[in-house]
Amino acid sequence: MADAGHSGPDHQDGFDIGLDLGEPAPPPKNYRVLARKYRPSGFDDLIGQEAMVRTVSNAFETGRIPQAWILTGIRGVGKTTTARILARALNYEMADGSVKGPTIHMPAMGVHCQAIMESRHIDVLEMDAASHTGIDDVRQITDGVRYAPSSARYKVYIIDEVHMLSEKAFNAFLKTLEEPPEHAKFVFATTEIRQVPVTVLSRCQRFDLRRVDADVLMAHLAGIATKESVKAESEALGLIARAAEGSVRDSLSLFDQAIAHAAGEVRADDVRQMLGLADRTRVMDLFECLARGDIAGAFKEFRDQYDTGADPVVVLSDLAEFVNFITRVKVVPATAGNVSLGETERLRGREFAAKLSMRVLSRMWQMLLKGITEVQAATRPQAAAEMVLVRIAYVADMPTPDEAIRMIDQSGGASPVMNGGGSRPVSPPSGPALSAVPQAPRTMAQRSGGEAPVRAQLVAPEASSTPAKETVAYRRLDDYPALVALAIEKRDLQIKAALEADMRLVRMEDGRLEVALERSAQRTLVNELSRKLEQWTGRRWTVIVSNEPGAPTLRAQAQEEKEQLSRGIHDDPRIKAVMARFPGAQVIDVRKLAPEPPSDDASGEMPPDDFDSDDR
Repeated sequence: MADAGHSGPDHQDGFDIGLDLGEPAPPPKNYRVLARKYRPSGFDDLIGQEAMVRTVSNAFETGRIPQAWILTGIRGVGKTTTARILARALNYEMADGSVKGPTIHMPAMGVHCQAIMESRHIDVLEMDAASHTGIDDVRQITDGVRYAPSSARYKVYIIDEVHMLSEKAFNAFLKTLEEPPEHAKFVFATTEIRQVPVTVLSRCQRFDLRRVDADVLMAHLAGIATKESVKAESEALGLIARAAEGSVRDSLSLFDQAIAHAAGEVRADDVRQMLGLADRTRVMDLFECLARGDIAGAFKEFRDQYDTGADPVVVLSDLAEFVNFITRVKVVPATAGNVSLGETERLRGREFAAKLSMRVLSRMWQMLLKGITEVQAATRPQAAAEMVLVRIAYVADMPTPDEAIRMIDQSGGASPVMNGGGSRPVSPPSGPALSAVPQAPRTMAQRSGGEAPVRAQLVAPEASSTPAKETVAYRRLDDYPALVALAIEKRDLQIKAALEADMRLVRMEDGRLEVALERSAQRTLVNELSRKLEQWTGRRWTVIVSNEPGAPTLRAQAQEEKEQLSRGIHDDPRIKAVMARFPGAQVIDVRKLAPEPPSDDASGEMPPDDFDSDDR
């Protein structure tokens, strides 16, 4: 058995097996995530911050370097990285001594650069204010700032999340920050600039690091993919760039995760699955169903997305984002040229923007915004999301308020949807409307077996060949109640309310109305009433504002009548009987009932109780 394992001269006691295995393989090097591996080390590497780089460059070239900077912006936009680059530029020095002062031109790593970028230089002190918030931490800085730097040109203090410092800590900073030694510089970074005292802000130069545009992030990710030898679809990079919301670090972290998730080429479907996003094409299909008023189609599309794992809140959020995109395309058509968007999204966005009105888009946006909040708070998000879709699709074939008012005016007070209570639309289709989207529209009434007008049939015509005053028959009005009844018949609630509450009748005859106005009356009420009366009655009316007091308003008369009923109701024997039977009961309202129709009961017998059931 020993000879079978023999592989060399030294095989006694079985040690030959261990010798044959050789040296163990060295452990692999620690992987550095993309957010750290591709962290900028100079101003040329910063992306999307051209304004800040230009200002700092001019300050360095002219020697106008302040004693303190404060950098603000969202997470991952490059605040701490920029602070380290500033510290490197202030202390840039080559080994041959060719650089004599601060500079933004750093073609190669200098004497102090590597240690500064790795946050281990003795003269560049970084402090996290989130974990060092007290006055004692600040006192260590104010005590140490008096001493000159050990090896660098400047002593640089980088304080991250500076808004976390306490009030006493900020106050301890003020004197040192205003008059620091010549060898000391301060760089503050914060995501909450409003929480920093104005006394500190006034002593610093402020730079707002802006969100990086999605197309810039997309190009940045494409360059990193090339360096990492990773194949990635353009649409996948666009999804990551939009999900990062302007944060470079977030985009790199998501790209790192997408590479691991795909285990090969990074595809858009893999990124959607990783991020939990709904398919963008299916979101657009769902939007089209809602725009057509096709509730059944919207239900089916939403259910398919839900079954594949899409979150109802995410689906509604994507719908709201798409509505916002269409609105921006409608206002600024060049928005559709954004390269971070897919080709299908750009084409369909232009199509919807051309066919949908701004009022419809605004209405959908408001309903989605409110619906997202409802779904987030619901115990059954899927059911709540379906009800939101029902509301949006149901109003898709309804006119907007201004369209309905215009249609009432042009139809002489008839309903904007039906003519005389019938099932036929008031006007034929005219102008662009939601039904311009391909496929026949289906409304709630059609699914229940009835016939309902489509959106295009609800839009009022821009002009009528026959003026309204020529089609309205002459109508006589002799008293004020008839005038109020006419406003109710025409469904003009604004005029009805004004007649009841804002006008006191002085005298009236057909074609002439003299009234006194309450203080609550609008200035345009007289002209508006005169115009409406001419339109409704077919003749010109004269409406005069009188200085006479006039009769009380109809609302005041009704209130006085109600108060009189209330004062005398307690003397009614039937009410006394009720109050005696129910001690502690109170009369809270009194209403005058309409007369009852004659009873079919020929016996003439009274109910067994002492009072009618209607009077209870």
